[in-house]
Amino acid sequence: MNHSTYHNQKPSQRKHTSKRLTEEQVRLLESSFDSSKKLEPELKHQLSRQLGIPPRQIAIWYQNKRARWKNQSLEHDYNMLQLQLEATLFETRQLQKEVDQLRAELNKVKAEQARYHKPLMDSSFSICGDQEGGSSSRSLEDDMNNNIYCFGQQVFEVEEMYATASLMGSDLGLFASQKKLF
Repeated sequence: MNHSTYHNQKPSQRKHTSKRLTEEQVRLLESSFDSSKKLEPELKHQLSRQLGIPPRQIAIWYQNKRARWKNQSLEHDYNMLQLQLEATLFETRQLQKEVDQLRAELNKVKAEQARYHKPLMDSSFSICGDQEGGSSSRSLEDDMNNNIYCFGQQVFEVEEMYATASLMGSDLGLFASQKKLF
């Protein structure tokens, strides 16, 4: 059935058999779809007259094409996300290797420092409330919370000890033997 015959027939006389579209018809439908994904009634009737096929067949072609286009779009998005995930996982593995290497270097440096540096903190330093026979009104818990230490009769806060140790060039991690501070 050609273009003029289909549109000149009464609706009751038209056959609703779908024919396979020609390459030219598909090309025209594709270019129309590229410009607008939604088929407006006006465009549907214009394409029907131009291609000589029923408007219903054009509507079905558009519906099928939109479904294929959406699936392709989802597949493309999925593939892009998959690539991003793989890149992120690779970067995470690389960063983890770097962290492990840095930890190993840090442990090596700490071991070297422990071999060559005499600890600044010895038994003469204590938490003030921890002294035997101490008649201090402060409690051990207060001293620990306030980071207060005693050396003989002198009372030091951690910040003072830190500043002194820094000036002396001592390893500041040695105070951690009493309490994890740094």
